[in-house]
Amino acid sequence: MADFTAAATSYATHGEPMIPFYIFYSMFGWQRTADQIWALADQLGRGFLIGATAGRTTMTGEGLQHADGHSHLIASTNPAALAYDPAFAYEVGVIVRDGLRRMYGPDAEDVFYYLTVYNEPKAQPPMPPGAEVEEGILRGLYRFQEADAEGVPEDAPRLQLLASGTAIHWILAAQRLLARDWGVAAGVWSATSWSELRRDALACDEAQLKGEDRVPYVTRVLEDAPGPVLAVSDWMRAVPDQISQWVPQDWHSIGTDGFGLSDTREAARRHFGVDPESIVVAALAALARRGEVKPETVQEARALYGM
Repeated sequence: MADFTAAATSYATHGEPMIPFYIFYSMFGWQRTADQIWALADQLGRGFLIGATAGRTTMTGEGLQHADGHSHLIASTNPAALAYDPAFAYEVGVIVRDGLRRMYGPDAEDVFYYLTVYNEPKAQPPMPPGAEVEEGILRGLYRFQEADAEGVPEDAPRLQLLASGTAIHWILAAQRLLARDWGVAAGVWSATSWSELRRDALACDEAQLKGEDRVPYVTRVLEDAPGPVLAVSDWMRAVPDQISQWVPQDWHSIGTDGFGLSDTREAARRHFGVDPESIVVAALAALARRGEVKPETVQEARALYGM
């Protein structure tokens, strides 16, 4: 019976492509099994790597070895890895569907996907309308929400908030605080892949050296957005900073540089300066450098939010 079962199983799967999902815990994938992941690329392997419990502050109470703030930086070094840090369930669906097409479709590519997911219960909104949303999810950036200008005058200071993964919820809260407390209108963008944005920009740079007129995707989608750009993530600042030179506005970023710590999520985010109130202070500081808010506004905000 065992021989028959084995033979039947072999017959049923012979010549059929496998679609592996390798789910690992925190930084234990790209840090502890990085050699095997590189070998996967070397052997033209395909499939999905899922970095579960991602980020440096979404994990609480488990110490330094679980507080992952750098795996996306390591993943960016692998030419075969398509690394995404999605914020919402619909983004995951779009990315996985396109991954199946690219890896197992009629024009299959020798690539694999790395998706980071978090362990916080968050409300999942429906996918915004518009064909540009799906394109933006796959290319790495799209506008999730226009500036919250309710009660804000037409000539209000404006800026753009970019975030990946769970940090989208922090900038949405910061958007509301900026409008309510400081009369500032902020647009919200979901950056699903900092490294794919960079990869596209590098390809455009190479094409321009050959005389082609190609503009990086990130430059095109942000070029008409008013004000400075502030990027936020649950990763060290070097992760979003990958795209800084192709952003046409003044660039600013905050992140979770340094070791993690065991505490509540709220305390950890205040420690790293990435909670909504800290984002507001960083945004006001960016506007103050441009002379669009008074310099003392930054200290007023720090006092108001107990910083």
